[in-house]
Amino acid sequence: MERNEGTVDRAVRLLLGIALLALGGLEKIPYPKVALLVGLVLLVTGIAGICPLYSVLKIKTCGEKC
Repeated sequence: MERNEGTVDRAVRLLLGIALLALGGLEKIPYPKVALLVGLVLLVTGIAGICPLYSVLKIKTCGEKC
């Protein structure tokens, strides 16, 4: 798969992923298991630089560089 996330997109995903993993792990929000799952998905896609949903919708946030 081809990279389809830009630098800002990846940074936001990483930060949100870490935050959701922390909140879900501490069980400070409703439905902590959902928060853990979403946080994990955001973290993995942020690290990889590839979003499967973006691929299906043919979206690229990295501009012409990728």
